[in-house]
Amino acid sequence: MPADTALLVIDIQNDFCPGGALAVAEGDQIVSGINALMDEHSSVILTQDWHPAGHSSFASSHEGKGPYELTEMPYGPQVLWPDHCVIGSHGAAFHPDLRTDAAQMIVRKGFRPHIDSYSAFFENDRSTATGLHGYLQERSIRSLVLTGLATDFCVAYSALDAARLGYAVELHESLCRAIDLDGSLAAAKSQLRAAGVKIS
Repeated sequence: MPADTALLVIDIQNDFCPGGALAVAEGDQIVSGINALMDEHSSVILTQDWHPAGHSSFASSHEGKGPYELTEMPYGPQVLWPDHCVIGSHGAAFHPDLRTDAAQMIVRKGFRPHIDSYSAFFENDRSTATGLHGYLQERSIRSLVLTGLATDFCVAYSALDAARLGYAVELHESLCRAIDLDGSLAAAKSQLRAAGVKIS
């Protein structure tokens, strides 16, 4: 791959894989393919969901609410999730088979107690930056290849933000898996195509 292309691997963590607190079906089956793809890229970035206990996006933090219900946050609608990827927990750790040694950067997101964070670039208020854009600019990265979990949430939000920031974006659908909550996968793919993201 050209030197100005980076591989962005989204949230390959135990809690998003089978047996985890917010498991994505077949989430572990993409790990070996992602590992192989790392060999083709000189720039590799991993993201890691990293929530404090009692995070505001957890259903358990809202009396009378259950997982996957919607609530209103100051920044807009928010899906409430099972407790997951709690800082320092086994669930927050990367899947043991994921090659982490190939990554030059790990972006941790969602560590602010009152804002959830799907995108690798911005938290869900759409304005609090993670710092990834600045890092990519400093390294003269212009194109991004995205893989990871889940297609219709953190991967899609990251791809949409990347396109909005001016990157050429390709999403490897075979190296992603989706939650597909009430048609969220079809909606995400429609948004991605409209934004100019290449889905391969």
